[in-house]
Amino acid sequence: MILTGGGSTRMGADKATQIWGGASAVERVAALAAAVGANPVITVGGASHGLPHVRDEPPLGGPVGGVLAGARALHEAGCTRALVLAVDAPTLQAADLATLLAADEPGAAYDGLHLPMVLSLSAVPPGAEAGWPLGRLAERAGLARPACPQDVTARIRGANTLGERDALLACMPGEDSAEKPGAG
Repeated sequence: MILTGGGSTRMGADKATQIWGGASAVERVAALAAAVGANPVITVGGASHGLPHVRDEPPLGGPVGGVLAGARALHEAGCTRALVLAVDAPTLQAADLATLLAADEPGAAYDGLHLPMVLSLSAVPPGAEAGWPLGRLAERAGLARPACPQDVTARIRGANTLGERDALLACMPGEDSAEKPGAG
Protein backbone atom coordinates (compact mmCIF):
# COMPACT_ATOMS: atom_id res chain seq x y z
CA MET A 1 0.00 0.00 0.00
CA ILE A 2 1.14 3.50 -0.82
CA LEU A 3 0.09 6.15 1.67
CA THR A 4 -0.96 9.22 -0.35
CA GLY A 5 -3.11 11.03 2.21
CA GLY A 6 -2.25 14.19 4.02
CA GLY A 7 -2.30 17.79 3.00
CA SER A 8 1.27 18.13 1.67
CA THR A 9 1.37 21.48 3.50
CA ARG A 10 5.14 21.46 4.08
CA MET A 11 5.73 20.65 0.40
CA GLY A 12 3.23 23.21 -0.85
CA ALA A 13 1.83 20.86 -3.53
CA ASP A 14 0.48 17.32 -3.70
CA LYS A 15 3.53 15.10 -3.16
CA ALA A 16 1.97 12.24 -5.12
CA THR A 17 1.80 14.19 -8.37
CA GLN A 18 5.21 15.83 -8.30
CA ILE A 19 7.52 14.66 -11.08
CA TRP A 20 10.69 12.76 -10.20
CA GLY A 21 12.82 11.46 -13.06
CA GLY A 22 10.03 11.73 -15.63
CA ALA A 23 7.30 10.06 -13.55
CA SER A 24 5.06 11.16 -10.72
CA ALA A 25 6.03 10.18 -7.21
CA VAL A 26 3.08 7.79 -6.94
CA GLU A 27 4.01 6.14 -10.26
CA ARG A 28 7.61 5.65 -9.09
CA VAL A 29 6.58 4.20 -5.73
CA ALA A 30 3.98 1.92 -7.37
CA ALA A 31 6.57 0.64 -9.86
CA LEU A 32 8.97 -0.14 -7.00
CA ALA A 33 6.23 -1.95 -5.05
CA ALA A 34 5.39 -4.09 -8.08
CA ALA A 35 9.08 -4.74 -8.77
CA VAL A 36 9.58 -6.23 -5.29
CA GLY A 37 6.50 -8.43 -5.63
CA ALA A 38 3.69 -6.44 -4.02
CA ASN A 39 0.37 -7.52 -5.50
CA PRO A 40 -2.04 -5.83 -5.50
CA VAL A 41 -0.58 -2.33 -5.26
CA ILE A 42 -3.11 0.10 -3.80
CA THR A 43 -3.08 3.75 -2.83
CA VAL A 44 -4.61 4.91 0.43
CA GLY A 45 -5.67 8.52 0.81
CA GLY A 46 -7.92 11.08 -0.77
CA ALA A 47 -7.36 10.33 -4.48
CA SER A 48 -6.68 7.20 -6.52
CA HIS A 49 -3.94 8.59 -8.76
CA GLY A 50 -4.99 6.02 -11.36
CA LEU A 51 -4.33 2.98 -9.17
CA PRO A 52 -6.63 0.75 -7.13
CA HIS A 53 -7.59 2.93 -4.21
CA VAL A 54 -8.96 2.99 -0.68
CA ARG A 55 -9.99 6.18 1.11
CA ASP A 56 -8.54 7.12 4.49
CA GLU A 57 -10.96 6.46 7.33
CA PRO A 58 -11.38 9.04 8.66
CA PRO A 59 -10.20 11.42 5.91
CA LEU A 60 -6.86 13.01 6.88
CA GLY A 61 -6.72 10.59 9.82
CA GLY A 62 -2.95 10.40 9.69
CA PRO A 63 -0.68 7.63 8.48
CA VAL A 64 -2.02 5.03 10.91
CA GLY A 65 -5.52 5.70 9.61
CA GLY A 66 -4.17 5.00 6.13
CA VAL A 67 -2.43 1.81 7.24
CA LEU A 68 -5.61 0.56 8.91
CA ALA A 69 -7.76 1.31 5.85
CA GLY A 70 -5.19 -0.29 3.55
CA ALA A 71 -4.81 -3.33 5.81
CA ARG A 72 -8.58 -3.93 5.72
CA ALA A 73 -8.62 -3.68 1.91
CA LEU A 74 -5.63 -5.98 1.49
CA HIS A 75 -7.10 -8.51 3.94
CA GLU A 76 -10.35 -8.49 1.94
CA ALA A 77 -8.27 -9.12 -1.20
CA GLY A 78 -6.80 -12.25 0.41
CA CYS A 79 -3.42 -10.81 1.38
CA THR A 80 -1.69 -11.73 4.62
CA ARG A 81 1.21 -9.27 4.56
CA ALA A 82 1.60 -5.63 3.52
CA LEU A 83 4.46 -3.52 2.28
CA VAL A 84 3.63 -0.01 3.45
CA LEU A 85 5.30 2.79 1.48
CA ALA A 86 5.03 6.56 1.68
CA VAL A 87 4.46 8.48 -1.53
CA ASP A 88 7.00 11.05 -0.38
CA ALA A 89 9.87 8.56 -0.81
CA PRO A 90 9.98 8.14 -4.62
CA THR A 91 13.74 7.62 -4.72
CA LEU A 92 13.57 4.36 -2.75
CA GLN A 93 15.26 1.41 -4.40
CA ALA A 94 14.57 -2.30 -4.14
CA ALA A 95 17.80 -2.83 -2.20
CA ASP A 96 16.55 -0.36 0.43
CA LEU A 97 13.64 -2.70 1.14
CA ALA A 98 15.52 -6.01 1.16
CA THR A 99 16.08 -6.16 4.94
CA LEU A 100 12.43 -5.37 5.64
CA LEU A 101 11.09 -7.82 3.06
CA ALA A 102 13.29 -10.60 4.47
CA ALA A 103 12.14 -10.01 8.06
CA ASP A 104 10.36 -12.78 9.91
CA GLU A 105 6.76 -12.36 11.04
CA PRO A 106 5.27 -10.02 12.08
CA GLY A 107 7.48 -7.74 9.95
CA ALA A 108 9.87 -4.84 10.30
CA ALA A 109 10.48 -1.11 9.99
CA TYR A 110 13.87 0.59 10.26
CA ASP A 111 14.86 1.85 13.69
CA GLY A 112 14.07 5.55 13.93
CA LEU A 113 12.02 5.51 10.72
CA HIS A 114 8.50 4.17 10.64
CA LEU A 115 8.11 3.88 6.87
CA PRO A 116 8.67 1.86 4.85
CA MET A 117 7.33 -1.05 6.86
CA VAL A 118 6.46 -4.66 6.24
CA LEU A 119 3.53 -5.78 8.37
CA SER A 120 1.68 -9.05 8.78
CA LEU A 121 -1.97 -8.11 8.60
CA SER A 122 -2.71 -10.43 11.53
CA ALA A 123 -0.32 -8.33 13.65
CA VAL A 124 -2.37 -5.13 13.33
CA PRO A 125 -3.12 -4.45 16.99
CA PRO A 126 -6.74 -4.74 18.07
CA GLY A 127 -8.00 -1.31 19.03
CA ALA A 128 -5.48 0.52 16.81
CA GLU A 129 -6.79 3.99 15.98
CA ALA A 130 -6.24 6.46 13.17
CA GLY A 131 -4.71 9.07 15.48
CA TRP A 132 -1.92 6.83 16.74
CA PRO A 133 1.68 7.64 15.90
CA LEU A 134 3.24 5.14 13.48
CA GLY A 135 5.81 4.22 16.14
CA ARG A 136 3.05 3.02 18.45
CA LEU A 137 1.58 0.86 15.69
CA ALA A 138 5.01 -0.64 14.94
CA GLU A 139 5.69 -1.30 18.62
CA ARG A 140 2.31 -2.85 19.37
CA ALA A 141 2.50 -4.98 16.22
CA GLY A 142 5.85 -6.31 17.45
CA LEU A 143 7.82 -5.25 14.38
CA ALA A 144 11.56 -5.82 14.30
CA ARG A 145 13.54 -2.57 14.16
CA PRO A 146 16.78 -3.20 12.23
CA ALA A 147 19.29 -0.38 11.87
CA CYS A 148 18.87 1.74 8.78
CA PRO A 149 21.94 1.88 6.55
CA GLN A 150 23.35 5.39 7.04
CA ASP A 151 24.11 5.97 3.37
CA VAL A 152 20.45 5.64 2.37
CA THR A 153 18.65 7.27 5.30
CA ALA A 154 17.69 10.42 3.35
CA ARG A 155 16.32 8.35 0.47
CA ILE A 156 14.29 6.18 2.84
CA ARG A 157 13.04 9.17 4.85
CA GLY A 158 11.87 10.87 1.63
CA ALA A 159 10.91 14.47 1.03
CA ASN A 160 8.39 16.45 3.03
CA THR A 161 9.73 19.89 2.09
CA LEU A 162 10.99 21.54 -1.09
CA GLY A 163 14.51 21.57 0.35
CA GLU A 164 14.43 17.82 0.99
CA ARG A 165 13.04 17.27 -2.51
CA ASP A 166 15.81 19.37 -4.06
CA ALA A 167 18.47 17.40 -2.16
CA LEU A 168 17.06 14.05 -3.31
CA LEU A 169 16.69 15.24 -6.90
CA ALA A 170 20.32 16.35 -6.88
CA CYS A 171 21.35 12.79 -5.96
CA MET A 172 19.31 11.09 -8.68
CA PRO A 173 21.65 9.98 -11.46
CA GLY A 174 20.87 10.99 -15.06
CA GLU A 175 17.87 13.22 -14.38
CA ASP A 176 16.70 16.11 -16.54
CA SER A 177 18.16 19.45 -15.56
CA ALA A 178 14.65 20.93 -15.51
CA GLU A 179 14.02 18.93 -12.35
CA LYS A 180 17.27 19.87 -10.67
CA PRO A 181 17.32 22.52 -7.96
CA GLY A 182 17.83 25.98 -9.39
CA ALA A 183 17.03 24.88 -12.96
CA GLY A 184 15.08 27.44 -14.86
